[in-house]
Amino acid sequence: MTDRQRTLILTGASRGIGHATVKRFSAAGWRVFTVSRQPFSEHCPWEGGAESHVQMDLNDISTLPATIADLKKRLPDGKLDALVNNAAISPKGPGGSRLGVLDTDLAALMHVYNVNLFSVALLAKGLFEELKAAQGSIVNVTSIAGSRVHPFAGMAYATSKAALAALTREMAWEFGPHNVRVNAIAPGEIDTSILSPGTDEIVRREIPMHRLGKPEEVASTCWSSSRDSPSSRSRSSGCGWPA
Repeated sequence: MTDRQRTLILTGASRGIGHATVKRFSAAGWRVFTVSRQPFSEHCPWEGGAESHVQMDLNDISTLPATIADLKKRLPDGKLDALVNNAAISPKGPGGSRLGVLDTDLAALMHVYNVNLFSVALLAKGLFEELKAAQGSIVNVTSIAGSRVHPFAGMAYATSKAALAALTREMAWEFGPHNVRVNAIAPGEIDTSILSPGTDEIVRREIPMHRLGKPEEVASTCWSSSRDSPSSRSRSSGCGWPA
């Protein structure tokens, strides 16, 4: 059997965890296709990135079928080894304040759910045959905010991430018999550009190591969850990774 270059589709690649994940997979020789609302940046240091980038706002669900069709055409052998759903938004109020139920209208709620939840289900459904052909893996990036009230993450973000954990379990149960693994990673406080003021106090008070998690650490977990593993072929599960 000849070796083939493995393929990854990653959403939300422009910064932070997504950026680190692309670099991790690229370093291992994977072909990485990225989906982001931002155009491809010259600061993204991976080979073939511009040709493998699809610019799309995941909030616009109506354009997702066309994006999926485009991605399918780009897969060289019709196989997809990994899908990492990393894209997410977390709207804030004045001064970075959290937005609760009383602060959130339906339009804002739907915006968050389109990006953080609905697009995940539709991408997995649309790319299922390609994942099945490769006996591939799906990794959904959730958050600790989905299992507790967080001082900075608002209602829409937190509930969308809780729903994403439930969606992961549903997908694992449904896709597992087809040898497609589905897992979730739930990062805690990660050192990215979207940290809210006051995070340092949470780190000091609540995190035993007294430091922020690194995007590269989450990327390595995405990598480990996507690699071939004989023991993981027979079962699929959702798991958490708090920093």
